[in-house]
Amino acid sequence: MKLLRVGPAGSERPALLDRNGTLRDLSGLVPDIDGELLADASALTRVREAAQTPDVLPPLDANGLRVGPPLGRIGKIVCIGLNYHDHAAETGAAIPDEPILFFKAPDTVVGPEDTVLVPRRSRKTDWEVELAVVIGRTARYLDTAEEGLAHVAGYATSHDVSEREFQIERGGTWDKGKNCETFNPLGPWLVTADEVPDAQALPMRLWVNGELKQDGTTAQQIFPVGEVVRYLSHFMTLYPGDVINTGTPAGVAMGRPEPKPYLRAGDVVELEIEGLGRQRQELEDA
Repeated sequence: MKLLRVGPAGSERPALLDRNGTLRDLSGLVPDIDGELLADASALTRVREAAQTPDVLPPLDANGLRVGPPLGRIGKIVCIGLNYHDHAAETGAAIPDEPILFFKAPDTVVGPEDTVLVPRRSRKTDWEVELAVVIGRTARYLDTAEEGLAHVAGYATSHDVSEREFQIERGGTWDKGKNCETFNPLGPWLVTADEVPDAQALPMRLWVNGELKQDGTTAQQIFPVGEVVRYLSHFMTLYPGDVINTGTPAGVAMGRPEPKPYLRAGDVVELEIEGLGRQRQELEDA
């Protein structure tokens, strides 16, 4: 299923994109697309049954309708740094022995076409297309990568916007360069795991002002999705509605020759992961 949330920021309603590409209203069936829904097998069954006979769901006019983040009430966002072989190579970093972790606050999440704000005094705002993994079952102390995959509810396209000076040159943790407002556009859809047969075979691309910058695949991941979920479950409990940003392939501004083409107000970023939908953001000054 392709689940999404539409409407004004803070007042989104749950929706479904049916097999014919028609947007359908789910608000009469479930209150929201969130961890509570993803953990409720009976509620998901009702949604799946409705998706098979979509005429029972009222259609929505998509014209002018804002698409919000596909997941509400996100618990936490755990991010994996340097998780692509080609990205580590372009930045001159050693391949990590274990996953590198940092966090993004849930309030960084915006819709896939919402404005992204360049922070004040920013000189190095960068782009990163990423596969987002959404947890559907409580995960703690998992033994295998297969168990990790079994705890995944679905996947989404994520834009891990980053300010490299804040992240790397200002001391302390990476979090300072990752948590500026609007720094995590998510969506348009939450695609349930049954529609993604191989999370390690997803092409992903990103353009800036129409120029292709990233053209990669999740096959380049150092730590694949199931292993990431397994690993994290030994350091923290993952709950339904938690999100994992799993890293970015080569092609970021930081990895390019000087002068590095960091983002500025007026730039337009577009990104997509095959089967998970496309984003478009215009940048403005904060």
